[in-house]
Amino acid sequence: MAKKRPQTKAKRPQIADGEIPVVGAREPCPCGSGRRYKACHGRAAAQAVTELVQRPFEGLPGECDWVALRELVPAATAELTLQGGLPEGVPSVTLATVLPMAWPALRRDDGSVLLGLQNDTASGDISRDLADTLQQALAAQPGTPVQGRRAPADGPRLQDLLDPEGTFEPVVHSGFEFWVPDAENATAEVTASLERANAAAIPTVKLTGVDSAYWCETPEKNHLRWVMPHPEEQLLDALARLHAAGTSGLGEGTRLVGSFRAHGLTVPVWDLPSGVGAEDVEKPAAEFAERLAAALATDAPLTPDERRARGGLTNRQVTLS
Repeated sequence: MAKKRPQTKAKRPQIADGEIPVVGAREPCPCGSGRRYKACHGRAAAQAVTELVQRPFEGLPGECDWVALRELVPAATAELTLQGGLPEGVPSVTLATVLPMAWPALRRDDGSVLLGLQNDTASGDISRDLADTLQQALAAQPGTPVQGRRAPADGPRLQDLLDPEGTFEPVVHSGFEFWVPDAENATAEVTASLERANAAAIPTVKLTGVDSAYWCETPEKNHLRWVMPHPEEQLLDALARLHAAGTSGLGEGTRLVGSFRAHGLTVPVWDLPSGVGAEDVEKPAAEFAERLAAALATDAPLTPDERRARGGLTNRQVTLS
């Protein structure tokens, strides 16, 4: 019998991880491992896409206001400062809570960019998705909306694109007229979208005396929603101390009713009488900020009354994200 010739396996092409294209989950992985994509490089890609980033805006200037514009404020804009300055042909980059037809972004006819914040995102990292949309918008032709897509798992985040020394100063609008600098020439589709958005917008005002606090008006009562940067457990202890002492309100007829959790931060919420406007709570909010600072600096164990107050506040928490 003739000897069997030893078999040699052909060398598979070696591809660097960063070069591996995305293929179907059941197709062979392009890296040459012989395994299906979903069991090889697709596994890491899927995990990176779905893993939730608890504080997607951490490290950005104005993190609390980013959270407010994402979850609480109907109509607002803020100018963004890019690292290295604006590309040629792009006069400005503006963050907007919502854009017409829920576009993720828009490159206007003059080359300026509007980036929508309140859109659904494809991954667990809002910052990465927004950065990908921003990059698409910067490269888009003027007069072109940008469609959403799944951002690359290794793509940049907003923290990589925006100037960390830049300012973030939201401007709250009564409606969405900022969509259409030339309303007379807007398309019927955009005009209809504008009318629907304006009809649904809740009147909102940003307080000037404290950071990241937003007054809003509803038919039955008004509210103050205040996004705070403090660690949740420490903040709840401080709020409980004030609540038990009867000093957690913002004036007569107001009441601290609970809080939201949003993108890793806590948002205390107060009910206000319908006649109390934003200007009426400016001074009480500033005074409350001083009481809160003192309570945050206290590390004594909670008293029984304070523990009961804390339990009530915890039971009235609602998670938005």
